[in-house]
Amino acid sequence: MTTPTDKTNMRIDGTRLWDTLMDMGQVGPGIAGGNNRQTLTDEDAAGRALFQSWCETAGLSMSVDTMGNMFATRAGEDPDALPVYMGSHLDTQPTGGKYDGVLGVLGGLEAMRTMNDLGLKTKHPIVLTNWTNEEGTRFAPAMLASGVFTGKHTQDWAYDRVDAEGKRFGDELKRIGWLGSETVGLRKMHAMFELHIEQGPILEAEHKDIGVVTHGQGLRWVQCTVTGKESHTGSTPMPMRKNAGRGLARITELVHEIAMKHQPNAVGAIGHVDVYPNSRNIIPGKVVFTIDFRSHLQDVIDAMLEEFYEKAPKLCEDIGVSLETEIVGQFNPPAFDETCIAAVRTAAETLGYSHMDIVSGAGHDACWINDLYPTSMIMCPCVDGLSHNEAEEISPEWAAAGTDVLLHAVLATAEIVE
Repeated sequence: MTTPTDKTNMRIDGTRLWDTLMDMGQVGPGIAGGNNRQTLTDEDAAGRALFQSWCETAGLSMSVDTMGNMFATRAGEDPDALPVYMGSHLDTQPTGGKYDGVLGVLGGLEAMRTMNDLGLKTKHPIVLTNWTNEEGTRFAPAMLASGVFTGKHTQDWAYDRVDAEGKRFGDELKRIGWLGSETVGLRKMHAMFELHIEQGPILEAEHKDIGVVTHGQGLRWVQCTVTGKESHTGSTPMPMRKNAGRGLARITELVHEIAMKHQPNAVGAIGHVDVYPNSRNIIPGKVVFTIDFRSHLQDVIDAMLEEFYEKAPKLCEDIGVSLETEIVGQFNPPAFDETCIAAVRTAAETLGYSHMDIVSGAGHDACWINDLYPTSMIMCPCVDGLSHNEAEEISPEWAAAGTDVLLHAVLATAEIVE
């Protein structure tokens, strides 16, 4: 461990960080080496309790708001200075990995521990956050609690979200014992940094240690309903069919063509599909599916939507089926704060880590916070770009490098006091 006077080469304890990640990975284990710690489950409650115990051991004070967001504070020297925040989320997908979100929370904890080891004091307080329900798997939408924090959703609306069993978010938050008393959204921030695995293949392919995240992707989710006519697959002549499944097929190809036309700055796909009546020997009479268009450039999103609305209805009309559409999810692409981006880039250069600018392909709590306060993200590689999968993997060296950069960017922003 370095001394406080050697500030340009301060490093976290990589072994301690990795051990902490592995210990959290024992809470809510999956069936194939990952985790199933979905939000507001008993496993989530256990992970929260373990995290709180670590924070208290590190001398941090813990507060919890009415959305269950956890805030662990390391005091600053100036009582009037706004805090510098860092953090991510501890909830996982049903078949999630051990690092998605978790690295950002436990990397932040390791940064706090390192500050303690070095006896560092900062002008600004530093706050580590565990945001509730980032994944949005059990209770949609994703980034729910940070969305309430930033005024994107009302708390009452969030409390009324239900899971597949009809259980309310608000009831489950209370049941697991993590309904806090602090009013959500009252906190002010000087800045926020979120460390995260890339969840994509670019950094590993380019042999870079650090992704300096300059933008996030905006998205539009377009729910489509194609309506045809149910009829027997064996006895209905081919020319007389009104097959809603053909409408899905045509639009699937259209979405791919539109996204390819706007490379390298766009993606598009159809993920969720419901087919009715979903019987082997009945031609589908209705198909409901959702298109996901994304780009970090708003004009690209607009252009993709415009082309879709122009061409899709005609593709359906030509085969005798109808199309209805509805926007069911959207946010505009965030451009992260230039000063925060510079702090991340400078930290990587100071520490000698290879780095490149990158756009986040996934949504993160930082994307919402960026609307209100200066924000940026730090990314580290993940093996084969695989995430939202129990086989998700990173190396101890990648984790340490990302956390080193987080430590330096946060300290530069919070201002070390001699």
